[in-house]
Amino acid sequence: MKPNQQFADNLYKEMLGRIKQTDLSVPYKYGDWWYYTKTVEGLQYSTYFRSRKPNGDDEQLLLDQNEMAKGYKYFSIGEFSVSDDGNLLAFSTDNTGYRQYTLQIKDLRTGKILSDKIERVTSVEWANDNKTLFLVTEDDVTKRSDKLWKHTLGSNENQLVQEEKDELFSLGVGRSRDKKMLLASSYAATMREWRYLPADQPTGEWKMILPREKNHEYSVDFYDGEFYVTTNKNAENFRVVRAPLNDPSEKNWKDFIAHNPAIKIDGIEFFKDFAVVAERENGLEYLKVLDLKTKRAAARIATPEEVYTMAMSINAEYDTPVLRYSYASMITPNSTYEYDFKTRNSKLLKQQEIPSGYDKAQYETKRVWAEARDGVKIPVSVVMKRGTKLDGKSPMLLYAYGSYGFSMPPSFSTARLSLVDRGMIFAIAHIRGGSELGEKWRQEGRMFKKLNTFNDFIDSADYLIKNKYTAADRLVIQGGSAGGLLVGAAANMRPDLFRAVIAQVPFVDVMNTMLDASLPLTTGEYIEWGNPNEKEAFDYMIKYSPYDNVKAQNYPNMLVLTSLNDSQVPYWEGAKFAAKIREMKTGDNTILLKTNMGAGHGGASGRYDALKEIAFNYAYALSQVGITK
Repeated sequence: MKPNQQFADNLYKEMLGRIKQTDLSVPYKYGDWWYYTKTVEGLQYSTYFRSRKPNGDDEQLLLDQNEMAKGYKYFSIGEFSVSDDGNLLAFSTDNTGYRQYTLQIKDLRTGKILSDKIERVTSVEWANDNKTLFLVTEDDVTKRSDKLWKHTLGSNENQLVQEEKDELFSLGVGRSRDKKMLLASSYAATMREWRYLPADQPTGEWKMILPREKNHEYSVDFYDGEFYVTTNKNAENFRVVRAPLNDPSEKNWKDFIAHNPAIKIDGIEFFKDFAVVAERENGLEYLKVLDLKTKRAAARIATPEEVYTMAMSINAEYDTPVLRYSYASMITPNSTYEYDFKTRNSKLLKQQEIPSGYDKAQYETKRVWAEARDGVKIPVSVVMKRGTKLDGKSPMLLYAYGSYGFSMPPSFSTARLSLVDRGMIFAIAHIRGGSELGEKWRQEGRMFKKLNTFNDFIDSADYLIKNKYTAADRLVIQGGSAGGLLVGAAANMRPDLFRAVIAQVPFVDVMNTMLDASLPLTTGEYIEWGNPNEKEAFDYMIKYSPYDNVKAQNYPNMLVLTSLNDSQVPYWEGAKFAAKIREMKTGDNTILLKTNMGAGHGGASGRYDALKEIAFNYAYALSQVGITK
């Protein structure tokens, strides 16, 4: 990559020019305080503050992440949870990238860190007494979140509340927004189980909502004295039911939002007089507001573009007249809005500033529908310079993920403009395995239907080539983690279709990893990919496992990126994959392996370091199609 170094440096400077380096997040209210973060030019990390006034007049420093990160190559803050009285902050930190977090408590009145220190914490929640914490810890070897504890401040002991013995399940803990109910979940890829405890009775006994059963996924919230259960029972795309506090078992369920096969319910959140439903219809996200007091007709928040992404933002307060939400598209910078529940109007609070200048009119975004080999239509989000000729000569970077029901939003990226400004089209293929088109979309791309995910991606690429968006020798593909599995499998299946491949922390040694139950993530994945200790699953999984399907053929150029401290996809997967292709390939294309020696699954933690990684990758992508400045 030496010849690309100057180009990567120039791209980095260009990308840096689009970032407002000294900036402030939109303050959000919690209790008597407004909370926000600041970034300062030249410093890698955000700093956490609060103020009694929204303008920050009397601000108080909570955590200086730049000071905390000194001496470490990597630093990340995980949990950040303030007690109800505003006096104590529970926060967790990871200083390797292994996603192994240590929980500590800071007394915000004195600025002192308390003696309480708990290792390997994955989630935490305060009880209403401001001194009891419920927290989940992970197993030392497998990293499965398997134990729920009660911790009283100042004590050295944790009391075990629940141990999850089933290797398919992990634990999490939270609390309803009205602060009345603590909720603990046991969750697997296709099953859930919830327990509850009144938040003002931390010494009480946790009770079951509904025991786990095969293929039943449900989530629970508490509002106005009742449980609200979002469930897929007799409802593929989920429905919401009400259940009484004294007996929330299924026999007492009453429909609150009926199942609609055309609309997937992603979640519901409750406020004092309102509820907000996150919905997905025809591959697009919506927020629908229900007025629980006046019972007027429900309303979706307006969305001005045909391709966009939106989601609820931080809404810590229960009794509030407004809702915070985020909105962006591939050409609209990240925006935070406030929606007035009563007037139903939205007000823009902040839009991402681009100091070097940005003219949205110079770009266009749209959604096209590629046809897969079985006739299914695959949505593909595209962004390009306005007026780009579709003559098959444009270079393209095609991105996808397609696993775990995770949808890839068509979001905004200032760094991506460095590609588009140079004539490269950027596209995201929303392939099966994600949830873009509802729960069926997810189910059609997992377990014994996983090959659909790879076929959809290849067929999307074929469609874009046939429709003159690009050509095979102008097409670069990119994917990370399970998306690295995707591009690895695609390179094996259709090496002729791509000019180059960027595989980030790629899950490519599927068989060996899934046969080793001591590795982090393995056992919980058995009902996502299959358990290869069973012959039927082994025989199916080995059809696509990238490492096991490398053969003597002419591979595209490849950049394989791994991280030494990656707990999710161990570095040796990408290293073995690169080595095997180098040995087997018949052509003279170059297979590069780059290992970050001081980071984990998400790459570098500092914002400047992370941007340098993107610049490196984009310099590679552009140079592969002959663009070197």
